[in-house]
Amino acid sequence: MKTKKSIFSAGLLVLFIACFVLLITVDKSWTQTAKGNILTSDDCIKCHAVPPADVAKAGGGHKVISCQDCHAGHRPLSKDNIPQCNQCHMGKSHYELKGCLTCHKNPHTPLAIMFTGQLTEPCLTCHKGQIEQLKTHKSKHTALTCTNCHDVHRKLPECLKCHKPHSADMANADCKGCHKAHMPAVVTYASDIASKNCAACHKTAYDLLTANKTKHKNFACAFCHQEKHKMVPKCQDCHSTPHPEGITARFPKCNDCHNTAHDLNQWTVIDKKDASKDLKKKK
Repeated sequence: MKTKKSIFSAGLLVLFIACFVLLITVDKSWTQTAKGNILTSDDCIKCHAVPPADVAKAGGGHKVISCQDCHAGHRPLSKDNIPQCNQCHMGKSHYELKGCLTCHKNPHTPLAIMFTGQLTEPCLTCHKGQIEQLKTHKSKHTALTCTNCHDVHRKLPECLKCHKPHSADMANADCKGCHKAHMPAVVTYASDIASKNCAACHKTAYDLLTANKTKHKNFACAFCHQEKHKMVPKCQDCHSTPHPEGITARFPKCNDCHNTAHDLNQWTVIDKKDASKDLKKKK
């Protein structure tokens, strides 16, 4: 009389043989696919539901190819049916990098990129313009790795996560009005930038200008300071030479009479004796 143990062992043997036959059948069918187009990706889904779902959700360029385009054959007859990335991806410096799965964790969702550690060199194979700006216009950002700021691929970090705003009312969107992330020390701005953004660093000039009663108060900061940051225009650029030569010869500097452009025609009342001394010095 057969024991329960022997019956169980026989059952396992039958199950193993059945699985082996099934795998051989699948592999033969897979081989026939290339010849007779028997299997399709829909057949793969019957056993492998997750990878096709991943491809459909975030497969990128992999969406337009079939399972068989990458996986030729099926185990156990095919010893290794996991393809190498350079089987298809070639011709660019980025594709020559080793360890594709370091960033592209799941080949079925290749654009879901995950970074491990501090990286710069792999990023440069696609993003050359940024490193050129960082090296040409050195700043504290130059010493950082790419993943210091971009810890997720295509993530644009908020400046105010690391930097304090110039004024309390400045939002993150205001930063890019003057600063480019890869060359932050080079201050550039559009001609229509709001003067309040300038006031964050140049508060005294802004306060004097807005309190002034001349036509200058109607102009935005960038109207006069339009070439580049810290550029100081000449009064003659707008006003030409409005006074007779006798006056300009005696007072060659406009601010001898008109004070500063931000506080035009405003003078602090001083003692008459001091005023007399100043007049003698000018003579």
